[in-house]
Amino acid sequence: MFVDYAEIKIKAGHGGAGSVHFHREKYVPKGGPDGGDGGKGGDVIFQSDHNLKSLMDFNYQKEYLAGDGMPGGGRDCYGKAAIDLHVKVPVGTIVKNKETGETIIDFNADNMVHVMAKGGLGGKGNARFASSTNQTPFYAQKGLPGQEMEIILELKLIADVGIIGLPNVGKSSLISQMTHCKPKIANYPFTTLVPNLGVVKYKNEKEFIIADMPGLIEDAHHGHGLGIQFLRHIERTTILVHVLDISDFYNRDVLDDFQVINNELELYNPDIKKKEQIVVFNKIDAVADRKKITQLKKKFKKYQVLALSAATGEGVAELIDRLASKVT
Repeated sequence: MFVDYAEIKIKAGHGGAGSVHFHREKYVPKGGPDGGDGGKGGDVIFQSDHNLKSLMDFNYQKEYLAGDGMPGGGRDCYGKAAIDLHVKVPVGTIVKNKETGETIIDFNADNMVHVMAKGGLGGKGNARFASSTNQTPFYAQKGLPGQEMEIILELKLIADVGIIGLPNVGKSSLISQMTHCKPKIANYPFTTLVPNLGVVKYKNEKEFIIADMPGLIEDAHHGHGLGIQFLRHIERTTILVHVLDISDFYNRDVLDDFQVINNELELYNPDIKKKEQIVVFNKIDAVADRKKITQLKKKFKKYQVLALSAATGEGVAELIDRLASKVT
């Protein structure tokens, strides 16, 4: 199951208490203080891992608690520090403070490490407080509490190319043609319930990641359809491929479709609208008169337009060539 949002609580460990203890043994009736310090509490440490693709685990476990440090002992024995708690998250995860909404860190690369909550220091034992004026201190420090907070995890997939468009225009078929990805394909709304990721290998020269963004319809930014769940993933893409259905069986105006999606992108985040877009006329295998393609291109003079068929593969190689020249 693909999950790209979670709210959890993290809590670092408390420091162990310092010890109040005095040296006692035969022939040493008045030994000095020898209470040891407490151990440090465990940190909560997050690390990004490219092998993870979802925040699903955080739906089942809502609290992440590191261990407490051990108390100090006599004979200047220090308490054992607690083991740090390591938590792995997918690359592309953004961590926010739930209370303030402030972004703490963006894990936008593999193997990034961040101490999310620091464990408390251990308290000092009474041996630390001996002085010329107080040779028998009967007190020690308590350990300090560890940091704790509630955080929000948001996963934004990292892809070079994002495929966008209304449902059933052929986005999943296109990514299937371009990569070895095998998404679920059928002719009904919201066949694709999760973003599909694939890798395009171009002439043994370069690779780039492409993602099919599902569920975009009018008012997606308000939560209609599935769009609000996946609009965030488009923010990380470098270039957008906007797929339109121009088949003879399609009864909508493709320019209206194009504007509907772009309006949703702008309402969600105006910066997305600034991304370069390649317009793809799909399903040309279902166009009886190819003059229709030329006529439709006149409506998209400001954009690069490619006509292809994701079903037969016609024109797909040209699209891959165009994308390969634009991604680094």
